Amino acid sequence: MRQLRLLLCIFFLTACVGALARGYGQRGASGGGNDVAGRFDYYLMSLSWSPSFCETHPNETSQCNHQGYGFVLHGLWPQNRNGSWPQHCRSDSAPDEATIEHTLAFMPSRHLIEHEWETHGACTGLDPHGYFELADRAFASVKVPAELAAPQRPPALSAKEVVRDFVQANPGMGEDMISVSCHDGFELTEVRVCLDKDSLAPQACGGRMRNTCRMGTLKIPASR
Repeated sequence: MRQLRLLLCIFFLTACVGALARGYGQRGASGGGNDVAGRFDYYLMSLSWSPSFCETHPNETSQCNHQGYGFVLHGLWPQNRNGSWPQHCRSDSAPDEATIEHTLAFMPSRHLIEHEWETHGACTGLDPHGYFELADRAFASVKVPAELAAPQRPPALSAKEVVRDFVQANPGMGEDMISVSCHDGFELTEVRVCLDKDSLAPQACGGRMRNTCRMGTLKIPASR
C-alpha cells in the first residue's frame, strides 16, 4: 500500500511539472489570445528570401510565378526585449481591399496579408491601414545589399557575410540588430532586422534573437 501511494504521488507530481512546462513553453514562445494591443518594446521585421519560400510553396502563384522577387516582407512583428511577443490580440477590424492591393507590392500574398494582420498587426494598436503603411515604410527603410538584389544570380555567402553586407549597406545598423534564419541550417530563408518602435531606426535586438545557420557557405536558391 505504501508503495502504491508513493507511485501515485510520483505520477501526480510528474503530471503537474509537465503541465507547467508546457504552459511556460507556450507563453515563452509567443503570446496567447489575451495580449494587449500596443504593449510591446520594438518591432522585428522579417525579410523572406522568396526563391527559398517558393521551393516549398509552389502553389503560392501570386508570389512564386513572379521571377523578380528576392527579399519580400514576411512580417513586421511586435516584439519584447525578453524574447516574447504578443499575438492574436482582439480586433474587429480587417484590411480592406484597397489596403490589400497596396500591400501586395511588397508582401505578395493575399493570404499572408490577412494572416499577418490577425496574428501580429492587431497587436500594434494601429488599424489595418496604419499597420500596413508602417510595414511599407519599414520595408523601404532597409536597403538590401546589391549582391542580394538580383535573385536570378545570388552570390555564395555565409550567414556572417550576409550580416556584414546588410550592415555595410545600412548606416547605423550593427551586427546585434540583425539575424539570419536558415532551413536545415544551411538554406537561407529570412533576414530579420530589429527596429525602433517609434522611429523604425535599426536597434539592438532583445533576447532569443540568434542566427539559425551553420558555419560555411549558405545555399541561396535563385529565382526561377
